[in-house]
Amino acid sequence: MKYIIVGAVAGGASTAARLRRLDEKAEIVIFEKGEFISYANCGLPYYIGDVIKDRNALFVQTAAAFNTRFNIDVRTMTEVTAINAATKTITAKNQTTGKEYEESYDKLVLSPGAEPVRPPLPGITNEGIFTLRNVSDTDYIKGYVNQKTVKKAVIIGAGFIGLEMAENLHDIGLEVSVIEMGNQILAPLDFPIAAMVQQHIRSKGVHLYLNSSVTAFEKNDKNLNVILKSEEVIEADIVIMSIGVRPDTRLAFGAGLKLGNAKGIWVNEYLQTSDPNIYAVGDAIEFTNPITGQSMNTYLAGPANKQGRLCANNIVLGNKHAYHGAINTAIVKVFDMTLATAGTASKHLTTAGIKHIVSTTHSGSHAGYYPGAKQMSIQIAFSPEDGRIYSAQIAGYDGVDKRIDILSSAIQRKSTIYELAEFEHAYAPPYSSAKDPINMAGFVAENILHNRLSIFYWNQLDKVTGDDILLDVRTKAEFESGHITNAINIPVDSIREQMNELDKSKNIFIYCLAGLRGYLAQRMLKQNGFDKVLNMSGGYQLWKTATTETGLAENKKKEAII
Repeated sequence: MKYIIVGAVAGGASTAARLRRLDEKAEIVIFEKGEFISYANCGLPYYIGDVIKDRNALFVQTAAAFNTRFNIDVRTMTEVTAINAATKTITAKNQTTGKEYEESYDKLVLSPGAEPVRPPLPGITNEGIFTLRNVSDTDYIKGYVNQKTVKKAVIIGAGFIGLEMAENLHDIGLEVSVIEMGNQILAPLDFPIAAMVQQHIRSKGVHLYLNSSVTAFEKNDKNLNVILKSEEVIEADIVIMSIGVRPDTRLAFGAGLKLGNAKGIWVNEYLQTSDPNIYAVGDAIEFTNPITGQSMNTYLAGPANKQGRLCANNIVLGNKHAYHGAINTAIVKVFDMTLATAGTASKHLTTAGIKHIVSTTHSGSHAGYYPGAKQMSIQIAFSPEDGRIYSAQIAGYDGVDKRIDILSSAIQRKSTIYELAEFEHAYAPPYSSAKDPINMAGFVAENILHNRLSIFYWNQLDKVTGDDILLDVRTKAEFESGHITNAINIPVDSIREQMNELDKSKNIFIYCLAGLRGYLAQRMLKQNGFDKVLNMSGGYQLWKTATTETGLAENKKKEAII
């Protein structure tokens, strides 16, 4: 058998290695249009920021080492330009010599990846404007920063790579501005969790422009001018375009393969394209979202590697191993904070017409009495019928990674919030609390499902009218240091003594700092004849963060209009 793989890195290289482990006698050829076959593209921003100092550390495998270990014919700097599915041949062009030739295959695997979006803006071809997608891009950017007098950097796009680049360029001493067209960073997340990290980014001196779009670039003698739709001009010595990627489907389209609704290469559950002799993996494919049932793409290394393994299994062993899709579990370091997500955000569940409840809890990363505990905020979305978990998002400083992995596993297995409440974790004061943040998220969700806790959200205060009671149950000192307009203050520890001051016929909207004291106050009131009592999910802390960020965004819009 002869297997040809188009494109290496995560999906293609993992497919090739697995094919060899399953079939020692097969002829395997990898075509890679770039210079490198397997590198840590997630580490590229950290090499630019001098966190990773050795460039060679980025390379998982060289072409020579891959050939030696796996006996695979690796042809770098060779682009596959066409596929003839009828004759089972590909056309390849050596980019160094210009030689063009054909190669036959029994089975073909497409792993062309995705290509960065570069909108046709005036001046976008000016020197100093880069995208970051591969090692060559990294070398160009690092060389430009080192050789030129670079003091100001503008990042266009506040996705994962954009934020990593902002941090790394800031850490090597550049003044950094981030421009994002949306109203928040990281579009896969919900606004309240993103808002927490936005404040942290600003605290580091990074200029964050939300609801802002670029219309043009202009080059002058000294630097670049980045012109916004609002007509504001931002000076830059270097610009990183990070506004997203799209599946590279040119080869597949040319070969007549089916493309899907998400504009990726359509594959079945066995990663087989519409041609039974051609499979596809990685950023270029689309598959069914296991939560929404809609077509989706994912641009993550983890799923691509796993797809490669499954793909090779199905090619050699027959179509026996189904791919069940990805829930887009992702994590990013943003200065001192960590932000993580798994599953489908609340806003996307709403768009898909999936009913759900959102709950936000704040907990310590480990026992509060042990030094160094840091707060983390966990938001989960779950089914109001059976408690199935649809998504989890975490913003924090320590221990975020292990919690998101636990939640990701539960989401992937279609588990429920009851599992979170019962989850048994390893507990010692330096690592967790007797009730882990995962447990706390489960406890609160369980209380909501069983009507022991009735909630409202930070952005629903417009429901509070003059006939209602907005009740702050924090201490008097907390209340006086800042509170929501029109709130009255009865500390939770005084509720039993002062509840006669409250009118049972009115709606009572309670809040505290994080939600726990509000829940306690609600339980006291409900069991004493107060039927119309709601507690703010996430508390004053979440409200303050989200409304501050909303206010900044609204002011920016007003400035743009003026």
